[in-house]
Amino acid sequence: MLEKLFSLRAQQSTVKTELIAGLTTFVTMVYIVFVNPAMLAEAGIDHGAAFVATCLAAAIGCFIMGLWANYPLALAPGMGLNAFFTYGVVLGMGHTWQSALGAVFLSGCLFLLLSIFKVREWVIQAIPLVLKQAIATGIGAFLALIALKNAQIIVASPATFVQLGDITSPGPLLAILSFFVIAALMYRDMKSGVLLSILLVTILAWALGLVEYTGIVSVPPSIAPTLAQLDIASALEISMLSVVFAFLFVDLFDTSGTLVAVTQKAGIADKEGRMPRLGRALSADSSATIAGSFLGTSTTTSYIESVSGVSVGGRTGLTAVVVGMCFLLMMFFAPLAQMVPAYATAGAILYVAVLMLQNLKLVNWDDMSDAIPVSVVLLMTPLTFSIAHGIALGFISYTAVKLACNKREEVSISVWVLTILFIVKFAIS
Repeated sequence: MLEKLFSLRAQQSTVKTELIAGLTTFVTMVYIVFVNPAMLAEAGIDHGAAFVATCLAAAIGCFIMGLWANYPLALAPGMGLNAFFTYGVVLGMGHTWQSALGAVFLSGCLFLLLSIFKVREWVIQAIPLVLKQAIATGIGAFLALIALKNAQIIVASPATFVQLGDITSPGPLLAILSFFVIAALMYRDMKSGVLLSILLVTILAWALGLVEYTGIVSVPPSIAPTLAQLDIASALEISMLSVVFAFLFVDLFDTSGTLVAVTQKAGIADKEGRMPRLGRALSADSSATIAGSFLGTSTTTSYIESVSGVSVGGRTGLTAVVVGMCFLLMMFFAPLAQMVPAYATAGAILYVAVLMLQNLKLVNWDDMSDAIPVSVVLLMTPLTFSIAHGIALGFISYTAVKLACNKREEVSISVWVLTILFIVKFAIS
């Protein structure tokens, strides 16, 4: 049956290899079940329900990707998108978490339509490469700010907006330790470095009496507080336009980049980079996002950590199915997730931020018409505490600078349309 479903022999793989690959991928990305519920809880979502929704959305995405697209690609609620959901849309813009879930649903539907009608390539190609790089770096800076804030390494100041916190207190010290442990382990190619760091800091916090032991295993919490609570009607308001586009763009670029990286590593893509069953893979991603919004979690997307599983031999969708089964089993470890303090996950968030900031090396800083839009997104995303505002201001500045530099031929029709829409959004909001 497994041979029929996944064509193991054709991909020169075995069940044992796929099982090991799936477990490897799961260990490298399971940190999200600790980070995501804690982050969504700050938006007012029940922590237990968010934990179960995270596990279920990840499992659904992995099963669809594995059984439908036959790709060794795992999915889960995305880092950056969950931060934007909580700190940008709910706490920053004042929308309810139900409206934010509605925006996630709409972005997933748009992504699915783009995949079905095969216009994804047109959309991605129409967006300038420099803006794609800018968005990635802007999200990285946004995550860095959130990590430092959650760890209380930086705190609010009435005089200077932000200032250095008391870094000699236990929380900031443990967060700094977490980040350094991750750096050391990942440098030594320890695939589970992020997870081990979170567990280490949580154990230390418990030993120091900073957190209370609540157990390891239990019956999964109820998902009733978030199930089908999304508010689609309010997400259709004009004020939510940039939010929906932000969820869509980030998911679109993340998925595309991850697909290219994983399929090339696995030898699935051909020499020209063409990927078989691409439509199915994209449909899996968008379908998981739609399902996740009904369950009660932020955008579900493909994880670059899937490369870890591919590196140990994963070649088929069985790898993704194994990851999905692991996420289902993870639902019984809710007490462990509730024990993890914010500063234990701050190091993980900061590490992801560093990875995303690496896109800065790809920017042509000698061309000011590229450097300025990137700088605008990089600075305005964290300083406005909103990925949506960062993207919108990036598009507007890109168009304005290209016109000022007599490079209007570099401004595509799609960029013109989005620039005008973002200007209208700012004008009427």
